[in-house]
Amino acid sequence: MIAPSTFGLSSEARNLHWLLTNLVEEVPGLLSVAVVSSDGLLLLSSDPGRNAEARRGTEKLTSPKGSAADLATIVSGIGSLAIGAAKLMDGGGVKQTMVAMEDGGLFVMSISDGSLLGVHGAPDCDMSVVAYHMALFVGRAGHVMTPELRSELRQSIEATTMEAAK
Repeated sequence: MIAPSTFGLSSEARNLHWLLTNLVEEVPGLLSVAVVSSDGLLLLSSDPGRNAEARRGTEKLTSPKGSAADLATIVSGIGSLAIGAAKLMDGGGVKQTMVAMEDGGLFVMSISDGSLLGVHGAPDCDMSVVAYHMALFVGRAGHVMTPELRSELRQSIEATTMEAAK
């Protein structure tokens, strides 16, 4: 998992890191996962493909961002568009958005506090399995996503980014 160390974090932050690691390990075909705050800031990320390459020594990880930051931007934009469309259509709250592409899929699910969970899946991933595990993550994470926790996660991401840049 490409995420800040959990050393020194609150139990809620460590729990979210564990939930994200569990999501990545249990669902085959995930390329990248990001949790994004309601204002579009990356809070947690995981990029199992890049992580595996780094363990094999075929890629050097220079920061926790890269594709996770790109995914966070995309997730935030798609989430905002879906919310706007739902308002225009009087459709109520947006629960999930999916973009099916030739070479993969993008899944965005709302977390109770307005944050978003975004998953980029490989073309052969089982969409129903991805959606199910995302719903489990959202159900478990939604009640702990307080403003204090979001601030702690954001500071942790920034600290890790500065460390990696050294």
